[in-house]
Amino acid sequence: MLQINNLTFRIGGRLLLDGASASLPDGHKVGLVGRNGTGKSTLLKLILGDLITESGSASVPKNARIGTVAQEAPGGPESLLDTVMAGDKEREALLAEAETATEPHRIAEIQIRLADIEAHSAPARAAIILAGLGFSEEAQNGPCSALSGGWRMRVALAAALFGAPDVLLLDEPTNYLDLEGTIWLKSYIRDYPHTILLVSHDRDLLNEAVDSILHLDQGKLTIYVGNYDNFERQRREKQALTLKMKKKQEEQRDHMQAFVDRFRYKASKARQAQSRLKALAKLEPIADMVENRVAPFLFPNPEKALAPPLVRWDKAAVGYGDGPPVLKNITLRLDPDDRIALLGSNGNGKSTFAKLLCGKLKVSAGEMRHPPRITMGYFAQHQLDELSEDLSPYEYISTLLPDATVAQRRARLGAVGFGAALADSKCSVLSGGEKARLLFMLATFHGPHVLILDEPTNHLDVDSREALIMAINDYEGAVILISHDRHIIETCADQLWLVRDGTVKPFDGDMDEYTDIVLGRATAVKKVEKAAAPAAKPLKKLMTPVIKKKIQELDQKMLKIKDKIILLEQALADHTIYTQEPKKAADFARLKSKFESELEREETHWLELHESTLNA
Repeated sequence: MLQINNLTFRIGGRLLLDGASASLPDGHKVGLVGRNGTGKSTLLKLILGDLITESGSASVPKNARIGTVAQEAPGGPESLLDTVMAGDKEREALLAEAETATEPHRIAEIQIRLADIEAHSAPARAAIILAGLGFSEEAQNGPCSALSGGWRMRVALAAALFGAPDVLLLDEPTNYLDLEGTIWLKSYIRDYPHTILLVSHDRDLLNEAVDSILHLDQGKLTIYVGNYDNFERQRREKQALTLKMKKKQEEQRDHMQAFVDRFRYKASKARQAQSRLKALAKLEPIADMVENRVAPFLFPNPEKALAPPLVRWDKAAVGYGDGPPVLKNITLRLDPDDRIALLGSNGNGKSTFAKLLCGKLKVSAGEMRHPPRITMGYFAQHQLDELSEDLSPYEYISTLLPDATVAQRRARLGAVGFGAALADSKCSVLSGGEKARLLFMLATFHGPHVLILDEPTNHLDVDSREALIMAINDYEGAVILISHDRHIIETCADQLWLVRDGTVKPFDGDMDEYTDIVLGRATAVKKVEKAAAPAAKPLKKLMTPVIKKKIQELDQKMLKIKDKIILLEQALADHTIYTQEPKKAADFARLKSKFESELEREETHWLELHESTLNA
């Protein structure tokens, strides 16, 4: 159990944690939420011991292993596989000791423990994690030094997951992932056998992967059972009850005060008035619910509408310089009211397509046609680093509104969340979320016909993401969206385009089907090809009732087998069973092997049924 007891911490004189307490049961997956700047990352550092508390403590049971993603991304000559396997410190130590141990009893202990932790399967387990996070087999055997910073952070995340600590602390793990990696991570967290404390603003991840929400607000911690939607409902109900109680108390105070004001100087009522004064003094006021309002995002609509299509591609190709095209054979159209999300793993060309659309790249073959008066608004995360550190939001808007008055400029800034202090602050001191707000304002200032958003949510908390969704849905131009946040895709996009195999095609399916494709690696290629064909029929329409029933029966059967395997694995994970009940351990191991073989046969049958449907 992770125990947080009366924790108090200040930074720069600001009180972040004020006697915060919480208990996280073993095996629970808990989402840590709160507005940006409330101290979520600081709390993780206090639990890890990287910071010293002012008072109170954070502790885990003796001998429990606690882990997190390394702050420094690996960048040495070691292969990705070796780097990830090094995340299991116990395995590394045992293998090193096995090289030099000479005492027979100790050698036996080492080998038994290596068997217990399944050291022999380490390369396969590491490869599965790396594949889930988007690394090909070739990349897994290559050096970390060949990767960019974002991909190195994925390796650091893979190492943390592979180490399988008893308490795993994750701080915004999806920031360096694409949608496909996020889908895989959600599934991995959900099945993780130990405790996880996860800081995230990804609503879908918090709804699907955790079983409790830990809310950090005004220095206090409150735990809510259930997912994020359940937390939101409980919090609103609590706020409504508090407001009701506060109103009732204010009415009571007003009534008592009116009696005192009327009779305090009347001799016959003086004693009663005095009694009510004392009662009034003892009546503790109910604190106001401090609900920090999230400033809206405002995306101006295009001043003059254009006739459809806004953009048409005809066998278009695009690349960089004189190199081979990254994308080719693009034949699509974009209309004024389209809301399109681009799917596809990082490296397949989503950002390249966005740059082609906004004019940063030119077609190398085929055609891309659009009206000469069309305007584009482009937002990309890398632009945060391109903001001038010496300029303020006010100075930026002054260049956009050179003839406006000071009051008009400040009114425009205030409407999107930049009050007097923030408006005059240099970009060097703005937070990531504040810089993102500034970029949104700059990208949409002139009311573009097409708005291209490349990972717009990385620096936004949950409430700010909801405000962004509202702005996108109110905007009347076309939207192209690239995001690892499934929630924003499902609430904003009405079409999905798949960027894969060097081209872009409509995806004839929904996010549930795409999730199945990402997680069902064995049949992914066939399913993607089927779904990516514009004229393709959904798989479920091709299934006969008999085949559909058989597949459903197999799904249930495989779930039951997996549950049995998990129970046996949990029993075999207890090392005492090998010394106290060796026969039972051997029986459990044989039974586990039997169930794994049975599961493999049923999975083969399941795949054959699906393939027969695809080939029908």
